[in-house]
Amino acid sequence: MTTIEQIRQPVAEEFRLFERSFEQALQTDNTLLKEVLSVVLARRGKQLRPLLVLLSAKLCHGINEKTIQTAVALELLHTASLIHDDVVDGSDTRRGLPSVNARWNNKIAVLVGDYLLAKVINILSEIRNVKILNIVSDMGRALSEGELLQLHSKDDMWITEKDYFRIIEHKTARLFAACCEAGAASSGATMKQETALSYFGEELGICFQMQDDILDYSDSEELGKPTMGDIRDGKVTLPLLISLNRAPKQEAQRIIALTQQDFSLKTENDIKSFVLRYDGIRYAQQRMREHQQTALSALTAFRENLTTNALTLLLEHTVNRVF
Repeated sequence: MTTIEQIRQPVAEEFRLFERSFEQALQTDNTLLKEVLSVVLARRGKQLRPLLVLLSAKLCHGINEKTIQTAVALELLHTASLIHDDVVDGSDTRRGLPSVNARWNNKIAVLVGDYLLAKVINILSEIRNVKILNIVSDMGRALSEGELLQLHSKDDMWITEKDYFRIIEHKTARLFAACCEAGAASSGATMKQETALSYFGEELGICFQMQDDILDYSDSEELGKPTMGDIRDGKVTLPLLISLNRAPKQEAQRIIALTQQDFSLKTENDIKSFVLRYDGIRYAQQRMREHQQTALSALTAFRENLTTNALTLLLEHTVNRVF
């Protein structure tokens, strides 16, 4: 399987510049803040979002200092949203390690998230690009709306498929779209290029979240988080949603009752068996592949080169990942 390092190759040098700038953005003299941010820095994931910013700029008119700072701002915003999400969800772990709110407390987690958001505003003001500012601010609003939509539907086992996609479009896809669009804008791209890349990013983000939801039913130890976490939190994702709609009403109600009890290994196995029996995972995979094809169609606006190939490989990596 293609690795993230291989996908980064067209922008490897610029990605190192991003990493240095990101670390610099987290420098502070505040002792407590420094301690918390050092933990945040050590837990960086694959950093797909800044990679999308760089690849999108490279695909248009090239990477410049505005591109690097845009990548930093969006990764800081993403990091802040994860810290705040852990508080909202009451999550004790993040990538298999104690979350900020669990290691310290909710107050510190919220304030650190707020600090990172203030850094985002500071960086965007220094970039002095109204288009990028509008892209990021619109996306920030969408993230909050997505979280509120999900909270509103929490414990509602009968949400529609349309509701499901509306939530993930706001919570995940808009951020991926913003990374691609802002990266293009930082390079002075045309409106057509920005639109195509924004579309690609949104479809990629949908695929990313759908695969995350599918993996929630996985037995993989590489996930770095407990499986069935969404159901434990009262969140209904597509595999279960479709299975509930396909099953006889009595059986569906039995499964809903199970989700509202204290979870045991038997409960997990019963729910997983139910989803497999009604092909919930297969249906979600099929829908994800449809969005993958839509994302690929957006790249036809560009001539094939190393960068379009990297974006194609990133899309493929997203839908095939096992953690």
